[in-house]
Amino acid sequence: MLKKIILSLFIITGSCVSGQQVKTDILLEDNISIRALEIWDRKVWYTGTDSKFGYVSLADSKDKKQIVLADDKLQFRTLGQNKTDFYAINIESPALMFKINKRTLAKQVVFRDTAKTAFYDALHFVNDDLGYAFSDPDTDLNLKLAVFNRQGNGKWYIIDRKDKVNMNKGEAAFAASNSNMASSRNYLWIATGGASSRIFRLDFRTEKWSVYNTPFVQGSSSQGIYAIDFYDDKFGIAVGGDYTKQSENFNNIATTQDGGQTWTVQASGKNGGYKTCVRIRPGSKGKDIIAAGDQNVELSRDFGKTWTTISNEKGLYVCGWINRNTIVLAGKNRILRMTLKL
Repeated sequence: MLKKIILSLFIITGSCVSGQQVKTDILLEDNISIRALEIWDRKVWYTGTDSKFGYVSLADSKDKKQIVLADDKLQFRTLGQNKTDFYAINIESPALMFKINKRTLAKQVVFRDTAKTAFYDALHFVNDDLGYAFSDPDTDLNLKLAVFNRQGNGKWYIIDRKDKVNMNKGEAAFAASNSNMASSRNYLWIATGGASSRIFRLDFRTEKWSVYNTPFVQGSSSQGIYAIDFYDDKFGIAVGGDYTKQSENFNNIATTQDGGQTWTVQASGKNGGYKTCVRIRPGSKGKDIIAAGDQNVELSRDFGKTWTTISNEKGLYVCGWINRNTIVLAGKNRILRMTLKL
């Protein structure tokens, strides 16, 4: 919305920031902007600009591969996976959904959205059988989702709901890190920004939507929630801010204890500013959280209440945990791995 491969020498840097030991190594360098990644088969899989899709191995630095999904130089900011395939859909119209076989890397277009307003911000699989892709709304301002349901027809299609859920004028989302959707056992959450920054929640048990206001910074096209993550049905975190004023750090982090119904602003005026990705550390029950953005990488060890800068690396947009102590981050022209001693 708001709107060549060179494997580097194995570079390792060590640092200690506010008592946190961090080791960083570069996995991949390329002329690419990466805003979506997945971990599978001990590899980091990614999509990016110029229709690029590929992987770099976490085990063997020489094991890497990249393919081009389309002759046109499409921008991909989404990536999702189930047991057999990866899926990616480009931003801007016409939006083309590609399915890529995990074993053969054979690709095919399985869904098209030719609406002039099509702009897919995120793609998320709840499980192997159920996936969602979230677009900015059409002119009718209805919440727009494409869904994959293997237990249905096994194809992607735009949901034509009887119970229309409306977005506000000027409300959309950010295709920043493929992380403005999250799910748990019972819920799917979608975070928005712009004129309004709200939470849309789908209850899988009732198939009903609820919409909740947030105290997040909002009101202009560059403001709002950029990323969310949930530990369970109750605890979640949202990060974001204003990408035109990245040093501003007021009302840009919030947590919920009731599944997104109410939100509490955290560390307002006391964090490292604008963030595009947030991930809860595996096994921490929500206590330990990483947040990344254009200017730095931060860590919270108290459920998002306070934050420590653990890296001043610039131009990182998306992140994902490999295990409890290792996280990968990607963005402008590179993929990094950070190992933390917590």
